[in-house]
Amino acid sequence: MANYHVSKSKDTGKWNIQKEGGKNSSGSANTQKEAEKIAKGYSANSGGGEVRIHGLDGKIRDSDTVAPGNDPSSSKDTKH
Repeated sequence: MANYHVSKSKDTGKWNIQKEGGKNSSGSANTQKEAEKIAKGYSANSGGGEVRIHGLDGKIRDSDTVAPGNDPSSSKDTKH
């Protein structure tokens, strides 16, 4: 299982995808939606986990569980 974070780079203006605990970017995309999709693919390929999406202020604004990860919330995600 692996968790990933999606956040905007101040240097390049692109949306970075970074594995939690990793030092380097795992990839980037021009849009947040595209970066989120890529991050979910990475997480799914590593056995599932969480993809955390950061807003422009750097704070986590959303988090999605990727199967077969364990969602601690019993409610269904209605955003995605």
